[in-house]
Formats: sequence, C-alpha cells, structure tokens
Amino acid sequence: MPELVARLQTALSDRYRLEVEIGAGGMATVYVAQDLRHDRRVAVKVLRPELAAVIGAERFLAEIKLTANLQHPHILPLFDSGEADSFLFYVMPFVEGETLRARLNREKQLPVADAVRIATEVALALDYAHRHGVVHRDIKPENILLHDGRALVADFGIALAASKASGSRMTETGMSLGTPQYMSPEQAMGEREITARSDVYALGAVLYELLTGDPPFSGSTAQAIVARVVTESPRPLLPQRHTIPPQVEAAVLTALEKLPADRYATAAEFAAALADRSSPTAATVLKPAAPHRVRRPTSTMAAYGVAALATIAALWGWLRPAPVPPVTRLSLFLPATEALQPATQAGGRLAISHDGRQLVYTGPGEGGPRLWLRRRDQLAAAPISGTEGGLSPFFSPDGRQVGFITRGRTVRVVSLEGGPPLTLTDSANTTGGDWGSDGYIYVESDSGISRIRSTGGSLEQVFKFSRENEIGAEWPDVLPGANGLIFRVRRAGQPPNDFDIMAMKLPTGEARAIMRGVYARYAASGHLLVVTADGKLLAVPFDPDKLAITGPPLALVEGIGVRAGGFGVDLALSGAGTMLYTTGGSVGSRRAVWLSREGAATPVDSTWDPQGTINSVALSPDGKALAVGLTRDGKEDIWVKQLPTGPFSRITFGDTANVRPSWSADGRSVNYIVDRGGAGSGLPYARLADGTGAPRSLLSTSFNFGQVLESRDGRWLVLRRSGAEAGAGDILAARVGDSVLTPLLASPATEGNPAVSPDGRWLAYSSDESGTSEVYIRPFPEVGTARWQVSTAGGTQPLWANGGRELFYRNGRNDLVAAQVRAAPTFSVGQQRVLFSAAPYLTLGFFQSYAVTADGRRFLMVREGAPSQQSELILTENWFQELKARTRK
Repeated sequence: MPELVARLQTALSDRYRLEVEIGAGGMATVYVAQDLRHDRRVAVKVLRPELAAVIGAERFLAEIKLTANLQHPHILPLFDSGEADSFLFYVMPFVEGETLRARLNREKQLPVADAVRIATEVALALDYAHRHGVVHRDIKPENILLHDGRALVADFGIALAASKASGSRMTETGMSLGTPQYMSPEQAMGEREITARSDVYALGAVLYELLTGDPPFSGSTAQAIVARVVTESPRPLLPQRHTIPPQVEAAVLTALEKLPADRYATAAEFAAALADRSSPTAATVLKPAAPHRVRRPTSTMAAYGVAALATIAALWGWLRPAPVPPVTRLSLFLPATEALQPATQAGGRLAISHDGRQLVYTGPGEGGPRLWLRRRDQLAAAPISGTEGGLSPFFSPDGRQVGFITRGRTVRVVSLEGGPPLTLTDSANTTGGDWGSDGYIYVESDSGISRIRSTGGSLEQVFKFSRENEIGAEWPDVLPGANGLIFRVRRAGQPPNDFDIMAMKLPTGEARAIMRGVYARYAASGHLLVVTADGKLLAVPFDPDKLAITGPPLALVEGIGVRAGGFGVDLALSGAGTMLYTTGGSVGSRRAVWLSREGAATPVDSTWDPQGTINSVALSPDGKALAVGLTRDGKEDIWVKQLPTGPFSRITFGDTANVRPSWSADGRSVNYIVDRGGAGSGLPYARLADGTGAPRSLLSTSFNFGQVLESRDGRWLVLRRSGAEAGAGDILAARVGDSVLTPLLASPATEGNPAVSPDGRWLAYSSDESGTSEVYIRPFPEVGTARWQVSTAGGTQPLWANGGRELFYRNGRNDLVAAQVRAAPTFSVGQQRVLFSAAPYLTLGFFQSYAVTADGRRFLMVREGAPSQQSELILTENWFQELKARTRK
C-alpha cells in the first residue's frame, strides 16, 4: 500500500501534494492535498484500482463531466478530475467540518429542527441536480458534509459512472452500487433505470435515521437488509419519538413508499411537505387500534375524579383568553456605520421574516449598498456576505434565505447561515421580487411577471401584457399557498395615482384590476395594505380565495415614503403582525445639488422646487442652463432651468413622453428622445432651449434609441440603441443632417454611456464585455483602430472635462474617479484619483445621471430628498389588533 501511495503522489506531483489520508470507503480513498497551482487545500478522491478498471477512464471522465456544471449552495463543487498513471481521481474543496455520519455517531439523534433543515437543504440540492439530468444514486449520511451547520452533498458522479459499468464486472470487484440501508426497492432489485424518486427514497431513509437514531431497515447482512427494504414497511416515527411533527412523519413515510409512483415526484415536493402543516398527517395514514373496556376498582375511579378536577383547573389556566398584546410603535435607530442607505435607485430597501424576528435592509457597503441583517434579539446589525450592490430584499418562507436584486437584472439568493450567493438569472428586468411557498421566486420581466425556481432554472412567464399600452408590471406579492398573485400594472402616459393593483390566480389565471395604488401587500389579517401615490397606507378587506375586495378601505398611516414615481416604496409585513416602513414624503422629492471635487454639496437653487421627479440631467456647454427629464403627473417631458436662480420652463408638450436631454454643440438647442413605444426609447428630436419653434427630427429610422448626444464640433450625432431590442446598447453614429448610420460598437456585450471628447477625437463608453462594466476609450470615429481600458474595478458613466485632459467616471464602489488623459505625443491614461463617494446620489445605469462643468471643478448630481426629508424607519408590532378594533372584526 505505501508503494501505491508513492505512485499516486508521483503521478500527481505537478498539480497536488498529498498530505494525509482522511478516509476510505468501498469505492474510493480520500486525501487532503495542497493545490500547487492555486495555493489552497483540497480533497483528492481516488477510485479504488479495481473499480477504476471496471469503469474505465473514458467513461469516468465523461460521466464526472456532467457533475462539474452543478453549481448550488448545497452541492460540494468539483474542482478537477482526471487520469494519472492509471489512477482515476477527482478534486473537491476541503471542507472544515464533519460528515453527517460523524454527527450522528456522536449524537445518535438530531434535534427535530436540525434534522428537517438538513434534509430540506439536501432536497433542494437534489432537486437542482435532477433538473439538470443528474441522479445521485448514493445519498447517505457519509456523503453529506456539514460546514458551519450547512449541508453540502458530495460524491455526485462516482455512482453515476459506476452504474454505466456492466453488472457482472461490478460483481467481480465485490462492490455494489448504493448502500443497503438507504437503497430504494428498485435500486436494491437491480433495476437499470434509476430515477430521481430513488434519491427521494434515500433522503427519506436518511431523515428517518436522523429523527429516530436508526435507519428504517437494518439487518445482520446486506442481503437481510435488502430483503426487508423490498418486503417490509417502516415503523411509524411518532411512537418512537413523540416530538416529531405529524406532517414530518407523513412526509418521511411518503418518501419511503415501495412504489416510485407513490413517492413525491420531486425532491422539492418532499421539502415542501416537510414544512407544510396542512399536509396529511400520520393520523390519516395509520388506523388506530380498536378500543377495549377494562373494569377498574372504585378507588381508582375516585382517584381519576380528583385528577380530572386538577386537569380542568389546569386547562382553564391554559385555555382562558390571553390578554390582547398592545400595539407598539418604535422608531428604529441605526448607527451611522449600519444605517439604512439613501434611496438612489429604484426598488425597496426593507424585508422582514415571516415570524417577524429578522430584518434585512440596504445598508452601507464598500462604496455602494449591500444587505444587512438585524435580528430582533440582538442590538447590532451585521452585513450579509456576498450581497454587495443588493437591493429589494425578500425572505424565503422559512426565513433562512434572502433573495435580492442587483443592477435591475440579476436575481440572487443567499443563505443567512453562510455560503456564497446563488445567481438564479441575469435576464430579469425587475425592481422587486417575492418568494412563494411553492418554491418559486416571482420577479418582473420585460413583458410582465415571471417566476423561477429558488434553486435555479429558466424564467417562466405567468403574466404577460395584454393591452398595447401596458408598459410595466411591478411589485409581485404571492398570496398564501401560492394560489394567487398581487402586483401593479402601469400604462403609457399614466400618472402614479392611476396605477392599477392587479390580482390573478396562479399559475395562469386571468389578471384583473381591483383598485388603484402604487404598491400592495397581503396581510394575514385578511386585508390588502395598499400604498397610494401620495403616501397614504390603506387597509382594504380582501378575500384571497376569490381575489375580491370585500369592504371599504380604511386609512392607517400617512407619510409612507414613495419615491421615483412609485418605483421606490419601503413597506414590509410579517405574518405575525409586525409592520416595517419608512416615512419621508411622496413622489417627486428629488433635488439637484452641486458638489465640489471634495464632495461638499450645496443646492443648485434653494428656492427651486421641480414639483416632479427628476430622471436625467444635462448641463449646457456654457454652464448657464440645466436641462432635465422631469416626470410630472405621470408624464415625462424636457424642462430647462436657467442657472443659478432663473426660471424653470417646460419645452416639450404633447401626449408622448420625451426623455434624456442633451445639448447641441452651440448650446441653443436641447436634443432628446421621443418615446414612441412607452418603454423610454424612440427617435431623436431637438427643440430650441427657449421653447420657441417646432420640434425638429434629427434622424428617421426603424431603430429605437435610448440616448442621443452631439459632438462638440456639431458634426456628429452619437446614439445608443434601446436595451429592449436586438443589438441592445449598440452605439452608432450619423453625420448631422444625414440619415446613414455608422455602427461604432456593435457586439454581444452591453455598451452604454457614450461620451465624445471636447476636441471630437475620442469616444469614452462603458461595456460589460469582460463580465463587469468597465470604462474604455477609442479613437473617434475610427473606433476600430485602438482601444484603452480606463477603469479596472468597475466603471460606468464617463464624462469629459478640462478640454479632454480629464475623464470622470463612477467606479464599481460608486466613487467618482478623475482620470488624467494625455493625447500627445501618444495617447495614454495617466494617474487616477477617487474624488468622493457618489453612493448617496442618483444613478441611472447606462444613461448619464450627473453632469460636470467645463473646467471640471463642480459636478451636478441628483439625490432623493433634501436633508429635511430624510426618512424615518418605523416598526409597528401587533398592528392587527388595532386594525381589528377599528374595523370591528
């Protein structure tokens, strides 16, 4: 054997240094090793030589490849695999922890909550693998690792590869596939076609052992165990341990059914049944024994009488009406280092778990937001690892995980017990989400509302726009039992006070409007809580089965914070009667401010009230006027503000929205996009800045654009295509007065924020071609001749100043950065310096959301709410009682 280890070490010496053997099983030996290429500890698992000979290298490597793509928080990932000197091996992370078997050996039985949690995590991992076509075939405590209490399923692949080998050759090795105590009947009988339901059986057997201390079947030999697996029924769990919830017993016994068709179809169904108290209980499965009479002595009966009186007295103490808990309102204080972050992007900032014991909110991160967890029994909050840039948090039904949104497109899930986040999709278009009890996460998509499994998969649409003028569906809220959905719908040209709250049956019912509002959440009291555009919170009696309003609304609170035209609302409810919300004004509280290079802020005009929501800004070439895209009464138009204290005038009119202004080279006109589709994109137009004359078309084409700008020499228009069309974000150019479009940047990546240098020679822009948005510069208009990368840690929204000698941009931490640029004798990007954090100020992704003066000394940015409008975080407990009293329920 030492010779074998020496051969193995020699074969792997260029990649791994074996340190110690930590385990040996029927199929493989495990070594702790040092990964020489990446300087990390790993676990190298080497197949027994006789098994390697049966499987063969080609089959092993082909089958193990299937498991390499399994990426799930509860699956131990595969780092490497291969053949070396006839050894077949694969490499996994070295996990500091123990196997579930080691814990079982130590504790014999696990606490019920721990056992159910571990089984649920394993079930979610199996469901993910099954949906990717991989069946484990050997689920047992030895193959479940515990890292910080979190379950990790290991050894996907060996059984899969071995199962493809011939049965007779496997028999010659003295090995069998699977472990008898956890084998399904069909696997024990040697059936070749093993499905996901076999893994469900094995997990049921594991959970049975975690709860009772013994597997469902045991015996003196493997043959004896297999005979019992095939012919006998497992003993009920409750007689062995009365603290097991009935629905857990019923779920385990269903998983252990002999016929695969009688088990749960998926591991996700098994997980859901473990948590569903409304599922059939063991009492419906087992018939009670027939009663029989026993004559008892009179003295015994007298003793029973005394005991009965004592029992009645005790029952009165238990069953008498409990005092009604008082309604409590608290203003939550968060230290500056843990504070709720200013709302600079669309979405919500708060979430509360179903039991009301945990709060998650958007707090400070490294130059941007990230999520923080505050448990009600703790004084301090803590940041949640892996949630940088996270917004709109929402809890899983069991409160152990949190979903969140980044960049409006990416939906992620993270465990509150530790571990990296899981990215579910990068294809959403959402400001919020909700996690249903059906295991799906519901989010907004380009054309309605979609859902995706919480373990990953593809988006599945449940609501699609049915009217031509419907342009947005937001704020999904899944009703109890996941039988219905509440959400909001917007139509083109509609003001926020006319937005509709919709209700529909899941998964494919017809949606219908039930009332007006910008945001709605269902409360366990039997009400919809609806926020109006002016910040009122209404409680509306609602039947979730009929999806019908059953009574008049009741006003609860005024001053709920409504931001960004109804795209920012902070209201969260628990099922236990706790409500969390922020105050801070209603739609239209954004203000423009000047910032120095040191980040000191002063108002643009302290007397100026835009009376609407500022969505975009552009500073005239001479710095004497400011053009803004402003939403007022539900419609966006272009307005011009004369600086510093002059009038504020609207220059576009009509029924169509007009968005994203920029200035002509001479400063006499404002260029903008006429929104012809209701999605913020269309054709470029121009209008004199004083509002006189008629709008002038700049270009006629079938394309829709989201942005237009004019080069400083007045010779070129540079346009960015709509993100909702093919060629999303492509940047094109046309000579002023010409209709011929020249592609500048047309790639699979998403480009944005085009900015032409003052001398017209260079084009700065952002692109996610590397997987992260970075800022680049190319020659203009000959963009194909060279390219320089400016940012290295994330970058968006470049702007030129100082005659092209300086380029500003926002980095990945949302700092404003100044980069020195030299064009002679050769082009180069010089020193870069962070000026200040731009996190408190509005960001619009691929469109400019700030401006800079020509000398680069001052920056014009937009923030949500003036200092006097800062929001207050309010927590109300037991508000159900107040609502019931006021509605006489």
